Amino acid sequence: MGLILGIATVGMVFVSLTSAYIFRRGLPTFDGQSNSYVRDWGNIDLPWVLLGINTFLLAASSVTIELARRKAARQAALAPVSSIPGVSLGDEKNFPWLGITVVLGFAFFAGQFAAWGELHNRGFYVDTNPSSSFAFLLTIAHAVHLAGGMIALLWAASSALLHKAVEARRIAVDITAWYWHFMLVLWIYVFALLAIAR
Repeated sequence: MGLILGIATVGMVFVSLTSAYIFRRGLPTFDGQSNSYVRDWGNIDLPWVLLGINTFLLAASSVTIELARRKAARQAALAPVSSIPGVSLGDEKNFPWLGITVVLGFAFFAGQFAAWGELHNRGFYVDTNPSSSFAFLLTIAHAVHLAGGMIALLWAASSALLHKAVEARRIAVDITAWYWHFMLVLWIYVFALLAIAR
């Protein structure tokens, strides 16, 4: 229930930002010096290649966390059987899907910092014009919400490393995975919004 409420809240934040983005894009502002309305919405040269690489990294991390979620569900389902004396489930390969997801998540953050740096190199800052302000606002808002997902991801990974109860690990990975998938969908939405409405 908490996850659903959290996702709904984050979704509403981005719906509000989208409405403001679209409304502000078509709105002229009053220029006191010329005593007229002017359009101050400028074109922003986004680093599309870097943003595309970041999208790939986030999509790959969504795949790896899904594999971790399925592995945790399988381990939770087989836990009662493995406790029966004389029953062997064989040697199961233990691939570190959660660890790979953490690395890909940090790589996404590094890519976002590189994209923001590239925007600065191209002369676009938060206060350059309204379009650059919204580009920074949307990407930084996504990064802040993804940072919450990273905290949950690190918590889920630590529960696996500390060998907590199988069911507790499954719940931690399951909730984190669903939030992480939502962050991927949200990023694709932000990426498309910046691409289409420029």
